[in-house]
Amino acid sequence: MAKLEDSWRRFSEKSASYTAYAKAWEAKIGAFLSFNPQYKPTSTSSAPSGDSPVAGLPFGVKDNIAVVEFPLTCGSKMLEGLTSPYTATAVQKLIDAGARPVGKTNLDEFGMGSSTDNSALGKTNNPWDVTRVAGGSSGGSAACVAAGQVPFALGSDTGGSVRQPASFCGVYGLKPTYGTVSRFGLTAYASSLEVIGVLAKSVGLTRAVYDIIKGEDGNDQTSLKSEPGPARPVRKIGVLKNLTGLAPGVETIYRESLATLKKLGYTVVEVELPTLEYAVSAYYTIATAEASANLARFNGIRYGLRPEYAENPEDLIRKARTAGFGDEVKTRILLGSYVLRSGFQDQYYTKAQKVRTAIRRDFDRIFEEADVFLSPTFPTTAFAHGDTTMTSFQQKLADKFTVTANLTGQPGLSFPAGLADGLPVGLQVLAPVFEEGRLFEVADRFAEAVPPADCPGTSLDWSL
Repeated sequence: MAKLEDSWRRFSEKSASYTAYAKAWEAKIGAFLSFNPQYKPTSTSSAPSGDSPVAGLPFGVKDNIAVVEFPLTCGSKMLEGLTSPYTATAVQKLIDAGARPVGKTNLDEFGMGSSTDNSALGKTNNPWDVTRVAGGSSGGSAACVAAGQVPFALGSDTGGSVRQPASFCGVYGLKPTYGTVSRFGLTAYASSLEVIGVLAKSVGLTRAVYDIIKGEDGNDQTSLKSEPGPARPVRKIGVLKNLTGLAPGVETIYRESLATLKKLGYTVVEVELPTLEYAVSAYYTIATAEASANLARFNGIRYGLRPEYAENPEDLIRKARTAGFGDEVKTRILLGSYVLRSGFQDQYYTKAQKVRTAIRRDFDRIFEEADVFLSPTFPTTAFAHGDTTMTSFQQKLADKFTVTANLTGQPGLSFPAGLADGLPVGLQVLAPVFEEGRLFEVADRFAEAVPPADCPGTSLDWSL
């Protein structure tokens, strides 16, 4: 931890050097929608933060998470120009621990996408190859960590939005157990699925940030105390039997990683997940339904983009949403409204919830056979901007490995496993609810055998 603090202290003493470094990368990757390294947050804690593992460290915050005096745009024209009047609980806990938010990171509009190309306010490039996407929807958070602009960042994960960009950018991405991190201050998209997660350059820092932000919060009635079971070492790792559909480079890294885990002493057992083929359909049915309800508040009346002229309230709402929402957001709202219509709810939404229960039961069975479950995070490496083979529909289908954790509420961690043609490949490890410790154990031991590669051109050392 001292190495982290010393690293930031050197650059805080020469803030011009840090700012120049961050802005040089920003010109290439566009990770931030707003950046202010001089921001001075207000702590609500009287306890000294000097011994905190994040004391003095800067961090980024996805721009759908509130930080007072910073914009809160959600990457949308609907909220462009809005300044947050308060700070999210997770952010405030980090501030009280001595960390400093220095900017709000780019994202797919309202967290809806797998590339960050759906942002209405900026374009984010992958630091490993600026012609490629950073992933999404927390692409800005992943990119700024990979580039060394900050040692860690907060994102939100609704269906893989922390883990997939972490895989694309070669960093660690944690989706905690649902409820262990307060969602107070997170702009709602799909309330039963989304969590605030962590992106960081090391396993140790990922764990340290999670330990700070977790905990019950009176402002969020869905928040919980973390209740892990008795600590026990991971011995058995479950993997999918007859796994197919991976890009050649991803499959090579996956097979090599399984061999490495076996050398580390783990027993790899093949398991079946028969409900996996229904996971994406169930996820998008539930997510769009919840989105249609949560985004109904953005109507140009109470807040949000307001047209200069409208004939009546109905015309005002129509004009505000037409101009304020992008195509992906409109599509998901329309789909969500459709599956909740009278006569269709039982046919789609109710069935999706039954599939959700079936997936949870499948994982209960898997965790009777294995301590954790391992899979690729995403079937491909980062794809190019405008890649016609990765349409919006194809990107949704490729979410099959990540959406399961959001449907079940269990924790997931994407960790760097190697490079394929010079691009990062991440693997995802899942554990039973509250058992984040198992994820950190596997990722930590793997990193000792296969150290994560640094993005070319980075010079800031934020490693533990």
